[in-house]
Amino acid sequence: MTLTAQPEPVAGPGPARAGRREWTALGVLMLPLLLVSMDVSVLYFAIPSISADLRPGATGQLWILDIYGFVLAGLLVTMGALGDRIGRRKVLLGGAALFGVASVAAAYAQSPGALIGARALLGIAGACLMPATLALIRVLFADPAQRAKAVTLWTSVMASGIALGPVVSGALVEHFWWGSVFLVNLPAMALLLVLGPLLLPESTGAVTGRFDVLSAALSLGALLPLIHGVKELAEDGWAPLPAGGAAVGLLVGLLFVRRQARLAHPMVDLALLRNRAYGGSVLANLLAMAATVGFAVFLTQYLQSVLGQSPLEAALWSLVPTAGVLAAAPTAAALARKTDRAYVMAGGFLVAAAGFARLAGIDRATPLWVVIVGSAVYAGGLVSAMTLANELALGAAPPERAGSAAAVLESGAELGGALGMALLGTLGAAVYTGAMSADAPTAARETLGGALTAGPSVLDAARTAFVDAMGAVSVGAGVLMVASAALSLALLRRAGA
Repeated sequence: MTLTAQPEPVAGPGPARAGRREWTALGVLMLPLLLVSMDVSVLYFAIPSISADLRPGATGQLWILDIYGFVLAGLLVTMGALGDRIGRRKVLLGGAALFGVASVAAAYAQSPGALIGARALLGIAGACLMPATLALIRVLFADPAQRAKAVTLWTSVMASGIALGPVVSGALVEHFWWGSVFLVNLPAMALLLVLGPLLLPESTGAVTGRFDVLSAALSLGALLPLIHGVKELAEDGWAPLPAGGAAVGLLVGLLFVRRQARLAHPMVDLALLRNRAYGGSVLANLLAMAATVGFAVFLTQYLQSVLGQSPLEAALWSLVPTAGVLAAAPTAAALARKTDRAYVMAGGFLVAAAGFARLAGIDRATPLWVVIVGSAVYAGGLVSAMTLANELALGAAPPERAGSAAAVLESGAELGGALGMALLGTLGAAVYTGAMSADAPTAARETLGGALTAGPSVLDAARTAFVDAMGAVSVGAGVLMVASAALSLALLRRAGA
């Protein structure tokens, strides 16, 4: 027996509280969320085996790694709006089925092109799954206190999945072949397809009229080149092609916004973005992701290229700071029930700033445990703020717009990650280059990776320069967190009343 479409709840004496069925349904929703977030990073250890087997060129290897995230980010808004129109459960289950099929296609791909295509299909499926999971939480949990707990779990699972991806990848590739990193998706997607119709209610918004295909195309045309261009600029420095792509993305984004303002039933409700509770939360989430992603790139290189850890060992150490996340996020949610959540969010950002401040003072002699504790402090503070931002934004969105609201929130996070890589990456690169001797080889002056094949003295100097750069990035991230705390207080005080 399946649940049929239900009308949105009618206001009464108080919101209905969720029971065992709804909490079980939440557990089912966490399955696709974990796997979709893991797939962002699951190829980190599998790519050497893939390269040896399929022999892609340098460009093909980059597309194998990046196409999933680009397609996912570009289609979030479209799939969120589609779920509001035809049903979030339909989109969720359709995404689960496609994710399973694409996983099999990726696992048994016989050429680089086939694998890139399969990864693109995984991105489409992921874009179906992520907004639907958050939108269905809005439907399942009408009570704000229960919804806060559910969103806390959602945020923690998403953050943990990204950190868990490399560990799972390393363990599977060590014992099986590279295709196993995709086949691990199948049991969870099969379970979702079986239990989803039994536990998840179908829900649609009150949006009428035809689905606006042009708005969907403009959304993709804005987000895909913008995020791709910013990431390319962050990784490779200034170049006309990615800069032009980012500029085209911004221009198409302006066209998308103008069209939404003129439509009677827009894909994205611009009035919702002007709501302090929602728009301020989107901005806070964007800033949090900018600091998270911008610094994580340096932490990974520090563990491997400065300390000399193996990739799997580095991935395992990178998991340790998630303990701070699991402890801090529920604490922040409990505090937010007793006081204005803007103060709790600001406190989370300041805790993150304190963690970055400790990391700003490290040098080559700093013990590893100091770096890990500092990372746990900033991660705990950041995810606490992100959890409250997600919950506040979801509560501010009307139920009929839950899908598109969740998608815009997640798109902002994707854009924040790209901007973090660009801004903090540029800062770190400038400090690293400035700290290297002018007579060092050109490759060694550009990146730490370029110094790995140079002589011992050059490599030692490069490692010292990289630690200096990592300290500068920590300062930049800390300043960003202090600014985020001030913005939270300015925009979000009493916003959830």
